[in-house]
Amino acid sequence: MNKNKYLLIDDDEEIGQLLKDYFSQYGIELLLATLPSQGLLLLEKGNPDCLILDVMLPEMDGFELLNKIRNFSQIPIIMLTARGDVTDRIVGIEMGADDYLPKPFEPRELMARCHALTRRNRSAEKESNLLAFRGLEINTQSQQVYVDQQPVKLTAMEYKALELMAKQPTKVFSRDDLLNELKGIDTKLFSRALDILISRLRHKLKNSHNRQFIQTEWGKGYYFVGEPL
Repeated sequence: MNKNKYLLIDDDEEIGQLLKDYFSQYGIELLLATLPSQGLLLLEKGNPDCLILDVMLPEMDGFELLNKIRNFSQIPIIMLTARGDVTDRIVGIEMGADDYLPKPFEPRELMARCHALTRRNRSAEKESNLLAFRGLEINTQSQQVYVDQQPVKLTAMEYKALELMAKQPTKVFSRDDLLNELKGIDTKLFSRALDILISRLRHKLKNSHNRQFIQTEWGKGYYFVGEPL
């Protein structure tokens, strides 16, 4: 299991060190930044799983920094505020924060909230990498394909053709469309070879219900049909 890594941007060095020591007891690495400029560098280079962001900061306030970060990252963000102002909390959530915690707070609660956001984010990332249909799953990150939950071994070209069509179900891809997309894998691919590739792919994707995922539009090309889950 990967070790969790969080980033705290807070100009209170004492709080930062206390939290760093507390989190380390649970095997969590806490990166510390007292300035927004430092925090942006650590966010880019440290690749943390969650960001803890104080509202009151030098250089720029937490809301301005939040806005900058949301222009390039969807990292889970918890806002810290000492004001106890409901307006601050609403503004933070509306600008893209995922949670907030008023100061003073218990380190254990902060850690629990970071854990919850990290789990939720990882689950969402996993789902975004999965094309799931009844009887067929395609993991676009690992490029693994499962038919009836059993792994199916595809060549690079077979996988590329399947992913291309499965991402746009019912769209008819002409032979030229597919040839252009697959030429980066095999520059010698030609129309007859493409037909053979599709035939081979259909055979490998046969499931227990004999569902045919790749259909032919005669005279036009091929398209994918699947029942999304």
